[in-house]
Amino acid sequence: MPELPEVSTMVDDLRRSIIGKKICSVWSDLPGKNLPDFRDIRGATIKTVDRRGKNILVYLSKGKEDLLLLVHPRMTGHFLIGKWVIAGRKKPEPVLKNGPLSEKTNSYIHLIFTLGDGEMLGLSDARKFSKIIFGKAARVEKLNELNKLGPDALSPKLTEPAFQKIISSKNKPIKAVLMDQSAVAGIGNIYSDEILWLSKINPLRKAPVLKDEEIRSIYSAMCSILKKAVRLRGTSFSDFRDTGGRKGKYGERRLVYGLASRPCVRCGSIIAKAKVSGRTASFCPECQK
Repeated sequence: MPELPEVSTMVDDLRRSIIGKKICSVWSDLPGKNLPDFRDIRGATIKTVDRRGKNILVYLSKGKEDLLLLVHPRMTGHFLIGKWVIAGRKKPEPVLKNGPLSEKTNSYIHLIFTLGDGEMLGLSDARKFSKIIFGKAARVEKLNELNKLGPDALSPKLTEPAFQKIISSKNKPIKAVLMDQSAVAGIGNIYSDEILWLSKINPLRKAPVLKDEEIRSIYSAMCSILKKAVRLRGTSFSDFRDTGGRKGKYGERRLVYGLASRPCVRCGSIIAKAKVSGRTASFCPECQK
């Protein structure tokens, strides 16, 4: 579920908390096939944390080597900062029983990096779908996970004319185009619904038939919705929490996502839903033509 606003929230938190710290040890109970070889990460210093689309990039250095840890949270992954007691391969127990990390959240911790100051960086992932890649920075940056991404949805380089060109070139429903990471990176099911509701565009309409003014409206709505969601620290509709275990607040301001069968806040018509590229779209059949 984490999309651009949720990943941006995690990255902002990590930048404030872990840059300059050394990774001392790694614990995980994930199957070996799901984990990279972490031997070279021990003793590495965290240089910076960045985001590309929905990917979290932790840049490290060790001696003369530049290393990169890439984590794509996918459906339920998110980072937490705290302290856990680790006994062998058993499930880690939280030290701060009354802290912001709930017992349920802690039960989904499957990867922990112990930092030099005693703090720990844990990856919580209820469904264990997160993609984790580690290696030399130059190699990881050339992988398809990054190389095939389209421009970031909030990048200054994604101008309105560039956005129009991308949308017009894709022969599929506009919601599917917005969720296509090779077209525009960072948008998923939640924010594509919100963007299309604000721009009054039906998610089933084919992208090439949209008029220029409609694409401009989508571009404006995309910038507005995503910036607002970043300010509100994302949506915690299901699993997402920030690195302190707190919920994002955008879910309280949702316009249409997940609100099927309820009245549209703009016109009062009943919100409908439909399948688009295997995902459920929520939209107003009256407002969104």
